[in-house]
Amino acid sequence: MEMQQKPILLSKEEIRTFPAFQNLDTHNILIIQTLAQCQSIQDELYSIQVFGFDTESKPTFKVGEKSTGPHLVQLATSEKAYLFQVNPDILNFLKPILENEQQLKVGFGLKNDSASFRIKGIELKSHIDLSKSFSSFGYTSQVGIQTAIAVLFQRHLSKSKKVSTSNWSVKQLSPQQINYAAADAYAALMVFKYLYQHQLLSPQLQQKVVRILEGSASKA
Repeated sequence: MEMQQKPILLSKEEIRTFPAFQNLDTHNILIIQTLAQCQSIQDELYSIQVFGFDTESKPTFKVGEKSTGPHLVQLATSEKAYLFQVNPDILNFLKPILENEQQLKVGFGLKNDSASFRIKGIELKSHIDLSKSFSSFGYTSQVGIQTAIAVLFQRHLSKSKKVSTSNWSVKQLSPQQINYAAADAYAALMVFKYLYQHQLLSPQLQQKVVRILEGSASKA
């Protein structure tokens, strides 16, 4: 009887040696600031079955200070990333998508996202947190998106602390913020597609995805 070889978990140093993850081209990243912009892509968004999903919020630094986020909501397909700079009108526009049980939202560390939306009267539905889907690769605890990309694609997704803790409520996002935000949602979608197509999600999640996708297809 052969002994099963223990998986080798990637170190941060090893991950940094991988080639850079290829994000979407800049012209495929849409910055959305107005309700008119939202309405111009409404039909396009409503036709999408699966979104890579993430949010960004202006960081809080004082003890007891409550976040007013999310200040940016990211949705991504294989071709485009949509970065919504949040205001009340845009949040109302996004509500039917975020609450749509036939539109799947996939990402990492979504517990906080769900809580912040709930405060604003939005119940995030049909979402899948991928961070616990790497037990077959030897990871018993939650995995971040950077590790997930390294494990599945042997690519390095750069995660700048300076950018992640920057002010996401500014009117004019920097090129670094735009690239960072789009990559998080787009990379999450790439991870999901790989895990789903190779049946590496848990049986419960795999069934959930099938149920949602079949349901949305039947309503199309």
